[in-house]
Amino acid sequence: MTDIGYKLICEEHGPNELVDYATLAEQSAFEFAMISDHFHPWTSTQGESPFAWNVIGAIAQATTDLRLGTAITCPIIRYHPAIIAQAAATAGVQLPGRFFLGVGTGEQLSEHILGDRWPEHEVRLEMLREAVDIIRTLWEGTTTSYHGDYYTVENARIYTLPEDLPPIHVAADGPKTARAAGDIGDGLVAVRPDDTLVDSFETDSTADAPRYAELDVCYAEDKQEAIETAHEIWPQAALPGKLMWELATPAHFEQATEAVTKDEIAELVVCGPDPEAHISAIQEYIDAGFDHVTIHQIGPNQAEFVEFYENEVIPAIE
Repeated sequence: MTDIGYKLICEEHGPNELVDYATLAEQSAFEFAMISDHFHPWTSTQGESPFAWNVIGAIAQATTDLRLGTAITCPIIRYHPAIIAQAAATAGVQLPGRFFLGVGTGEQLSEHILGDRWPEHEVRLEMLREAVDIIRTLWEGTTTSYHGDYYTVENARIYTLPEDLPPIHVAADGPKTARAAGDIGDGLVAVRPDDTLVDSFETDSTADAPRYAELDVCYAEDKQEAIETAHEIWPQAALPGKLMWELATPAHFEQATEAVTKDEIAELVVCGPDPEAHISAIQEYIDAGFDHVTIHQIGPNQAEFVEFYENEVIPAIE
């Protein structure tokens, strides 16, 4: 059985709207939600970027059953892992049994803001391993000192801990990181239907570890309108992965996407009102081995999208 989730995109929506959409998702057929954690939007056209952890606290008060996770928090540069350990523990108390922490190696777009060096991916992956170790150590609830290769923690103790600690799911865009996710994480998060990621993850993961993926769509009653909306708001969908990690500002992304065409976006983003197109795209992820698929609806018509998925798409997913 595949669970279909709803993506709360902080880059497109303000904090109050995100809480409203989380409530809407809870009342619908969606099984869970994931929230992005960025300092900047990808482009200025997207126009928002509230602090995800404030929004998580508000969602905790506005919902009762919705499972919620971050996708993705980078706990290695902009955040110190000890701070994320405390933030995620608090979220676990506010969302008992229904919060999970998604972590990854991040993008320079949001991680450079404090003037820290942006390391190459190999180093960032080492930093992530150490960060996850710190988080799990602090979640033991004892006074901790930690002197690692990248981080120092001195005499720190987290007093507010949930009864059930949140699982940690690790994002991967290549086999090496997927193997690391299986080693240090409780689940996998990906953004493309690549079965090699699942295979690499399963090398070291437990048999029942969840595998999450994200799918970009743009529902509208008119397909051309949906293509135009996706092209205007989410043009970075057409950029290669390495460029996504390395560009530093929304202005850089705007320059990099100037040549992206509507036809390119239409090839990459499921656009329009045909339920079969949405179902087929989700099936690609299922066939690749993912058992949780998070749907990101691009644009403002979130309520219409939720109704469309509840009535015409989710019932067809097994």
